[in-house]
Amino acid sequence: MLSFFKKNKTQTIDIPAPITGKAVDLSHVPDPAFAQKMMGQGIAIEPSEGKVYAPFDGNVAQMFKTKHAIMLEHSSGVQMLIHVGVDTVSLKGEGFQAHVATGDSVKKGQLLLEFDIAQIQAAGYPVITPVIIPDGQDALQGVEEYTGSVTAAQDKVLTITVS
Repeated sequence: MLSFFKKNKTQTIDIPAPITGKAVDLSHVPDPAFAQKMMGQGIAIEPSEGKVYAPFDGNVAQMFKTKHAIMLEHSSGVQMLIHVGVDTVSLKGEGFQAHVATGDSVKKGQLLLEFDIAQIQAAGYPVITPVIIPDGQDALQGVEEYTGSVTAAQDKVLTITVS
């Protein structure tokens, strides 16, 4: 009789930084939706270079039209939002260059997006970049966050637990 019941397997996945810089707590983001974790758990990165790399093999679930944000999907089904800067949607794509599109498959370490830090700051926007595991994902069991200096596609910023 027990053979009819499937054991619930959990898996932990280490997620490296998608951007080189300093990983900080979300409370540092000057936007309450991110700072108060209304959108999900994660970290923010104060970038030292304007490049976003794939932190894992997966797919581009959405490349926003204004290129300021990208949603990636891991093979486990868990999605991650990388939102370059705060209120940068207002730039309407200026200062951003996408190297992938919605639906593309990506490999860990692949360049996804470039952004001009100086241009964003000159327009009056912070470049601190939230890296979020959005709430409401069924498979998601937990998120552990790590801060400090990070190199893109190398240093761990999150460990997610999925079932």
